[in-house]
Amino acid sequence: MSLAPSIAVPRSRFNTLPLAIGLFCLLWSYAFVAGKIGVTHCPPLILLAARFALAGILIIGATLIRGDGWSLSWRDVVIFAVLGIANNALYLGLGYTGLQSVSAGLGGLIVSANPVFTAGLAALFLGEGMTWRKAGGLLLGIIGVTAIVWHRLSVGTDSLHGIVFTLASLASLVAGTILFKLLAPKGSLWIGNGVQNLAAGIVLTPVALTFADIHAIDATPGLIGAFGFLVLGGSILGYWLWFHLLKVCGATAASAYHFLMPPLGMLFAFIVLGEHVEARDLLGIVPVALGIYLVTRPAKS
Repeated sequence: MSLAPSIAVPRSRFNTLPLAIGLFCLLWSYAFVAGKIGVTHCPPLILLAARFALAGILIIGATLIRGDGWSLSWRDVVIFAVLGIANNALYLGLGYTGLQSVSAGLGGLIVSANPVFTAGLAALFLGEGMTWRKAGGLLLGIIGVTAIVWHRLSVGTDSLHGIVFTLASLASLVAGTILFKLLAPKGSLWIGNGVQNLAAGIVLTPVALTFADIHAIDATPGLIGAFGFLVLGGSILGYWLWFHLLKVCGATAASAYHFLMPPLGMLFAFIVLGEHVEARDLLGIVPVALGIYLVTRPAKS
């Protein structure tokens, strides 16, 4: 019988990062399908203004009810408000306008090019390293996305007008991503997300009431379900996860996960909306998947 004192072996802490990445990718990719359903039954600007306003009220309201302290300085409030205009109002305002004439799968595919532009700007403004491996991975991502977009245009599946709006929304997301890392707001990401949503709602509401027809809203169960997901799963949980990943992984690596949106977006669009997926679209995903691996693979020490 051993008389040696027992030593408590500390348990290894469970790594929640893979779960956060997986949940973020599922929420973000399905949001394109929910958005497509939403804009089919409601003008996009009205849908977004209501979504952002409600999400902001819910987040700030939950914070006050729980009695959590306000952890943002005035500087942080201004930064998160600017980010809300870029990441919410402009990105989704332009993107939802594009969704009226492009498929949900293609909309998610175009936005998945986010890592390419983010990596280049992150190397320029944030000092994040750009290796040949990362550059090769990003190039493969561009090739895959371009091949699918070119094919969709050649067969007339989606309109050039909608694609232009979706590309503009991509530029807004990239700008917001770089601004978040460059300005580095402090304090709670949860409260910051609430400020972003409120700012976006305040900016979009007068625009929506001026240019959109409120009588065009068709309050179907599909619209109600899509709106509920966009508020809870998109604006609240999805965006919180996005900024959490930006903080933990860095701009380049976090943005690379957007390359996962094409296969997931096309899968959800096929299951929910019945959107047709051709073999050439699936082949274009192969270089995209390889690009993700090259960009996110840890460097050898």
